[in-house]
Amino acid sequence: MENTEKFAMLNRLLSGATILSRIAIWFAGSLTLISALYITADVLFRKFSGSSLGGSDELSGYAFAISISWALSFATLQRANIRIDAVYQHLPVRLAALLDWVALVALSVFIVYLTLYATDVAGLSWANQSTANTAMGTPLWIPQFLWVGGLVWLCVVLALMLLRSSLALITGDLAGIQSLCGIRSTQEEASEEAETGKRLVQGDAQ
Repeated sequence: MENTEKFAMLNRLLSGATILSRIAIWFAGSLTLISALYITADVLFRKFSGSSLGGSDELSGYAFAISISWALSFATLQRANIRIDAVYQHLPVRLAALLDWVALVALSVFIVYLTLYATDVAGLSWANQSTANTAMGTPLWIPQFLWVGGLVWLCVVLALMLLRSSLALITGDLAGIQSLCGIRSTQEEASEEAETGKRLVQGDAQ
């Protein structure tokens, strides 16, 4: 039986996580765009009216932190995180696959600790009803819990990836490990760029 059939349920969960993470990255991008538009409006308002809309620095900071945390899951699934591959690309396939798994474990441990710390920070803000030391006086738990939500979702995604890659490692599915958590090859990146260029050309032709 093929590995894809053995782990069909887990593969479906990963596919669902990819879809939800794609939605999350659209949310993150929209939040960043709205933040940029608000800053632009604030600058223009200052120039022509001499006063400010207020809160652009504070709100953009919240937006940046929230959008980053919600974008991390999709970046991880797409293997967009940076890894040094000067030596990696010359290693035997089995050793490279093992290092891919170790790298995913290390990333997961770091993110879990980060999420626990972020949860403590948000929980403390909730318990103390802390507010920002600004004119807006924003309750800090609101942006902090939105920020933590992205990190929690990343932990869920990493758990699925780690479980699937561990099963692939046990069963000797080296290609599966590479496709899930390996460093993207130059050919893969070139193919993606070519596909993007093709869509752009087709869009212009319509």
